[in-house]
Amino acid sequence: MSSPSATGARPNGAPVRPDFERVALLLQGGGALGSYQAGVYQALAEAGLHPDWVAGISIGAINSALIAGNPPERRVERLRTFWETVTEPPLGLHPLRGYKITDDFVHMMINQWRSVGTLMWGAPNFFTPRVPPPVFTPLGTPDVLSFYDVAPVKALLEKLVDFDRINGKDTRFSVGATNVKTGNFIYFDNTTHKIGVQHVIASGSLPPGFPATEIDGEYYWDGGVVSNTPLQWVLDARPRLDTLAFQVDLWSARGALPRDMIEVDVRMKDIRYSSRTRAGTDQFRRMQAVRRAAAKILADMPSEVRQSPEAELLAQEADTKVYNIIHTIYRAQSYEGSSKDYEFSRRTMSEHWESGYNDMQLTLRHPEVLQRPESPDGVFTFDLAVQGRESKEAKK
Repeated sequence: MSSPSATGARPNGAPVRPDFERVALLLQGGGALGSYQAGVYQALAEAGLHPDWVAGISIGAINSALIAGNPPERRVERLRTFWETVTEPPLGLHPLRGYKITDDFVHMMINQWRSVGTLMWGAPNFFTPRVPPPVFTPLGTPDVLSFYDVAPVKALLEKLVDFDRINGKDTRFSVGATNVKTGNFIYFDNTTHKIGVQHVIASGSLPPGFPATEIDGEYYWDGGVVSNTPLQWVLDARPRLDTLAFQVDLWSARGALPRDMIEVDVRMKDIRYSSRTRAGTDQFRRMQAVRRAAAKILADMPSEVRQSPEAELLAQEADTKVYNIIHTIYRAQSYEGSSKDYEFSRRTMSEHWESGYNDMQLTLRHPEVLQRPESPDGVFTFDLAVQGRESKEAKK
């Protein structure tokens, strides 16, 4: 798969960087759905849009590590290696390989059977069943209270990720986790922490499937227990910079009313793990309008008023920076069901990857995505499922 650069090109063929001080890639958690993010990144890389900051939760943290922990020319290859490795079938057989499934019911049954296999045998090179299961060892330390052992993915990440590169800070790197005792959310960031594989594993330690991860005497669970998206962490960062943010969500907050109990479970997961990203974006837009208004008022103030304590406090929040927030949201197929986040088949992984790649290619065909916003609040948001469809209709 290949595409021309969405950013234009210099005479020597190199892509032209968009007119933003920062390009950020923000990756939600979502288990097996994470290969969608890998496809999105492939399209961004082919367009020459290499992020300055990668932030993730859970599977988004793993994809973030594979990106920040490798040179740009090897990132897609490393993502591909990871996703092909963890989608090897538990029993070493690829059923129906090469067979095109055209019936949604058949597709659903195959996916359900594969997810049952994941529950029973785990996903090789990712997690394996804990023997004996924790119900037979009711008392124990948090790092063994889980149904699966994550030692395989830890070893795989140590092989595929250069943590010295991450700690070299060429690319800013952040992953979110939840302190089990305090319930507080924390970001492990390479500007404040020396990042190791344990920080990435902690971000994806979703109970009761996976155990808590110990770091410096504290135990951490998956960041998605509190918030499944790193959007606010990046937008609130100081110093503020003109930012082009690609927010890749694996759960859609919007959806149809459920018609059966399976759809009830699917809808509940979508709402819970979407983490209200649209609400967060709307709130940020309102705050940014206030900050820009404050900057304008301060500029018009007499100098003696500008030196007052109240004006100095206002100046701390005043801001004229601009932000493009580009949402790319995976929208599951009807046959995927409530097991979509733990259905680790090779076929489904490839479907998710291709979907992410195609969605980002379509997004980058809209030139306004990479242009500085001209709105009064300095914030532009884009969602392919909304603006992309409207633009297509307008052309008709």
